[in-house]
Amino acid sequence: MKNWILKNKLLLLGSAIGAIAGYLYYWQIGCATGACAITSKPLNSIVYFGVMGGIASGIFKKQAPVEKKPE
Repeated sequence: MKNWILKNKLLLLGSAIGAIAGYLYYWQIGCATGACAITSKPLNSIVYFGVMGGIASGIFKKQAPVEKKPE
């Protein structure tokens, strides 16, 4: 478990930042009528923004170089 956390710390950080941003978005902007699917409830906002933060953090992950086989 500890190994997985260390390997995916950027993903977890991005998800945490996204979740916090989702709650702040709900709190500051929200949805007055309750008809908005994402921002009508705080849990929906937190989960949605957390997933988006995790996906966005994948942009910054470095990939190992691919070795070319000699022909």
